[in-house]
Amino acid sequence: MTLYPNLILDALRTVRYPGTGKDIVEMGMIADDMRIDGNKVSFSIVFDKPTDPFIKSVVRAAEAAISTHVSPDVEIKGNITAATRQQAPAKKEHPILPGVKNIIGVSSGKGGVGKSTVSVNLAVSLAQLGYKVGLLDADIFGPSIPKMLGIEDEQLYMRPDGDRNLIIPAEKHGVKTLSIGFVIDKDKPALWRGGMASNALKQLITEGDWGELDYFVIDMPPGTSDIHLTLVQTLAITGAIVVTTPQEVALADARKGVNMFLSEHVKVPVLGIVENMSWFTPAAHPDEQYFIFGRDGGKNLAEALGVELLGQIPLVASICRGGDDGTPVTLQNSVSGQSFIALARKVAQAIDTRNTTLPPTTKVETH
Repeated sequence: MTLYPNLILDALRTVRYPGTGKDIVEMGMIADDMRIDGNKVSFSIVFDKPTDPFIKSVVRAAEAAISTHVSPDVEIKGNITAATRQQAPAKKEHPILPGVKNIIGVSSGKGGVGKSTVSVNLAVSLAQLGYKVGLLDADIFGPSIPKMLGIEDEQLYMRPDGDRNLIIPAEKHGVKTLSIGFVIDKDKPALWRGGMASNALKQLITEGDWGELDYFVIDMPPGTSDIHLTLVQTLAITGAIVVTTPQEVALADARKGVNMFLSEHVKVPVLGIVENMSWFTPAAHPDEQYFIFGRDGGKNLAEALGVELLGQIPLVASICRGGDDGTPVTLQNSVSGQSFIALARKVAQAIDTRNTTLPPTTKVETH
């Protein structure tokens, strides 16, 4: 009887790897080292790891298959070698944000309270005060930071760094910025499954070329979600800011946001509450105040929860206009601009107090 490789492979196709239902030829387990010398046949079966519990049973099944489907005269017993796939070298672990001193999460219990507006103006105000600042748009499903900074059409570039490439953040008004908005069509919705969104966010954090920063501001999505968990599992956040309006419905959600950060499983210090849209001030009458959404709701909530009221931001047309045309209002010498500068000073002071009175925050461990 003449033996040839395909005859042996046909016999091996009857051998199934336990648990997968696939044969060992289909799974690519037969090495390209088959030797046929008369009736003697030898080859290797490749397993993923040397501790595979099925090595002996698969080898015996292969011997039996060749004896049964080819010929009992084939010398195969003891001629099958169990080999192990060459493992890829372990990927080098890089420290996350090694040059960043403080990480600030800006959150809100619900959408529409001006959280992104506060994030942008806070970051730019801190830069105006002379600090090195980074801003991450973590609102994967509704990225608005690029538009608010006037860099929607910014092209991102990468630079090599050892065994990886780093994403160079866009920079505007002294703030380094990354957002998923830079890499998706701005006119189309971002359709992400939870895992995809979390992985994209991790990439912006871990592969961003952030360098040395005094403050790293994160504009979080509204509410509580997978993204919030991803952030606290990826980063040791120094402290969180919760943005609300004076409305009762917003205050109820803000309370939940504060409690999320302070919960036993998260344990991120809350730096304080920012009350946005505290009152309406007409441009022509800067001394007048109209409390459209209620009065002092954020202030009262801060007192009830025992956290600081970091600032009350008035509702003026220039804030909205600044966000639309990419010029943050804090760059203007106006009442609203000065309120954001005051907020930045208060936040810097709150972080100094937090760092001198509390131990460093630790990442949330995944179990």
